[in-house]
Amino acid sequence: MQYRRLGASNLKVSALCLGSMMFGDQTEFSEARDIVASAQEHGINFIDTADVYTKGKSEEMVGRLLQGRRDDWVLATKLGNAMSMRPNESHYSRHWITREVDNSLRRLDTGHIDILYLHRDFHDENLDEAVRTVGDLIRAGKVRAFALSNFRGWRIAEVVRLCEKANMPGPIACQPYYNLLNRGPEVEILPACAHYGLGVVPYSPIARGVLTGKYTPGQAPAPETRAGRGDRRMMQTEFRRESLEIAQKLQAHCQGKGIKLNHFATAWVLANRHVSAVIAGPRTLAQLEDYYPALDLVLGKEDEALVDQLVAPGHASTHGYNDPSYPFFGR
Repeated sequence: MQYRRLGASNLKVSALCLGSMMFGDQTEFSEARDIVASAQEHGINFIDTADVYTKGKSEEMVGRLLQGRRDDWVLATKLGNAMSMRPNESHYSRHWITREVDNSLRRLDTGHIDILYLHRDFHDENLDEAVRTVGDLIRAGKVRAFALSNFRGWRIAEVVRLCEKANMPGPIACQPYYNLLNRGPEVEILPACAHYGLGVVPYSPIARGVLTGKYTPGQAPAPETRAGRGDRRMMQTEFRRESLEIAQKLQAHCQGKGIKLNHFATAWVLANRHVSAVIAGPRTLAQLEDYYPALDLVLGKEDEALVDQLVAPGHASTHGYNDPSYPFFGR
């Protein structure tokens, strides 16, 4: 296993971070237990969950699985997305942040959270209130450090400014949606993270399965796949004709080199000098084990050039693409 500093912090994390979004949903406890055991055996020390994942069930399962070895893990969770339809059980009020951190601590059965992510950037949220509340939680020992997920570049800079104003530690990491089909973060997010010393921990390196090459343009996806189940987020983002065609071209390239496309895609993300770790979110033990070979794969100049040819730096695979969950507010 490779270990890297998380940005400018002194915390060292494994290059693969175990994502547990499927725990309690598509992944039952026995399978999750095998996944965590394999991860630890292979040197993974970084695990990621969130309160909203299966409405707390993922956190509960992670808490059970880490019992007796909690100190072996850097444990990250998130808050901000709605946990109910009630008006104060989402977003970043002091009321909700303090309450939900206690809820997460209880579900995780731990005395502290190593990294608390603000799960997404709400356009009109009072970030000063959020930052000061997190600062109080850090001083209270409930949270060791905090981070940002799905924040735009200028909002990362604003959070850093507010932390300086509040005389508290700034964020140590950022979790963007970044892979070779979505290179938008290269424009503002990655440079902002580099400038302010945030480690970058991208999620979905294989584009929710598109970068395995298993989806053929013009053909219905297999019913057992994420696309076949009609996953809403995948249908909104990755499952686009242009992306499927690019994946097929990369698949042919990888077959010619005797490697697998998903290893290529994960190695491509890890090769970015700003990336500290990449999140692997397996549903099964076999899926996790299929991430390990990516750590040994070194991409050459011709590999990088092919990706640049297919998806221009700073762009997505599809002209005009915009994730509807993170709309633009230009006018």
